Amino acid sequence: MQESQNNSKYNEQEAVLLLKDGSVFRGKLFGACKKVFGEVVFNTGMVGYVEALTDPSYAGQILVSAYPLVGNYGVPEYSEDKNRIPIGFESKGIKVAAYVVSELCKKPSHSDSKKTIGKWFKEEEKTGIQGIDTRRLVKILREEGCMMGVVCPGNPDMESLAKELKNAQNPNSRNLVDEVSIKSQKKIGNHENPQAISSDFQAFQSHLAPQISTGRASTFESGKKKITLIDCGAKAGILRELLKRDASVTVVPYNHPAEKIIEENPDGIMISNGPGDPKVLKETIECVKRLIPIKIPIFGICLGNQILSLALGADTYKLKYGHRSQNQPCKDMFSGRTYITTQNHGFAVDKGSLPDDVSVWFVNANDGTVEGIKHKVLPCFSVQFHPEAMPGPTDTAFLFDVFFETIEKTVDKCR
Repeated sequence: MQESQNNSKYNEQEAVLLLKDGSVFRGKLFGACKKVFGEVVFNTGMVGYVEALTDPSYAGQILVSAYPLVGNYGVPEYSEDKNRIPIGFESKGIKVAAYVVSELCKKPSHSDSKKTIGKWFKEEEKTGIQGIDTRRLVKILREEGCMMGVVCPGNPDMESLAKELKNAQNPNSRNLVDEVSIKSQKKIGNHENPQAISSDFQAFQSHLAPQISTGRASTFESGKKKITLIDCGAKAGILRELLKRDASVTVVPYNHPAEKIIEENPDGIMISNGPGDPKVLKETIECVKRLIPIKIPIFGICLGNQILSLALGADTYKLKYGHRSQNQPCKDMFSGRTYITTQNHGFAVDKGSLPDDVSVWFVNANDGTVEGIKHKVLPCFSVQFHPEAMPGPTDTAFLFDVFFETIEKTVDKCR
């Protein structure tokens, strides 16, 4: 086992990160003192760690920050807007399995800062390791691919730990959304009383701390268009963008029956982002298959892109190390224009498997992978990146407008 050590700046409890290939990284623990297994992935973003750590798509993963210094603007106090949607957070609570950084800032400086990352992790009982050579770690993950790993406090017997890691279940083999979904079905609020609906968002938000998918139907805000959001681990930003456009949003669990969605008679359907392998979500794929012929406009984001593609008959595959950053260039194959996008995914759509009636809409300019699809006849499309997470002022947020324009053109004609 090749070891890397870089912990001279820290005096906290010792900890170790062990990768499945035998690589060992020794550092110092922060947050909860517990052993954590997960898929080790990396994000190259310089900022946005609060949003990343609360992104439900990271469930089951040990996140590595490629940027060497993390936490220098601190962590704000959790707050919500008038619709009770998190401000500056993508959900309530940290969603990563564990966090790996080179240097953790202990004295952040920002007017909104209320705590350090270390304090936040202690409060949330989440585990992290600092003071390791993340440059070497990221190189390993780029060359060998993302792999299983374990963060363990203290100085464990490495042979025994390696055996435990070998037998640990890869989170991608599990239905991560199902594991955290509330099982009871309940609709909150109504479309005629926006004040009651807004107050009911507190009840919905209270379930976002330990869970990812809502597990029940929930309705927010009164608006001109009725949108059903299939929640596979939706980020708060998606809901915010929908409400911005004067929509009434009904959030349903990932395994909500297609018949119930059709009964609700929405103007449009969104399929959210989420964690894990899309092929595990057989109920969601089957649901979308049944919704497509109804000709209600469908817009998928990230995992939603993969689910829609599978429902249309395409295939997906696992990327070597995924796309997790705020600077992924994506080319619009119709206009020729390239956009900078935020991404967080480890799976992609197989271009060669797309049926003839589906066009490739966006392509990643770095590696040529499919970043978006559009049906040639039916009103359904999706993107692999996050249009609600804008690296610049607006970037690809216009895709939400495209969705609503599609609704305007389609609903009256198809009903």
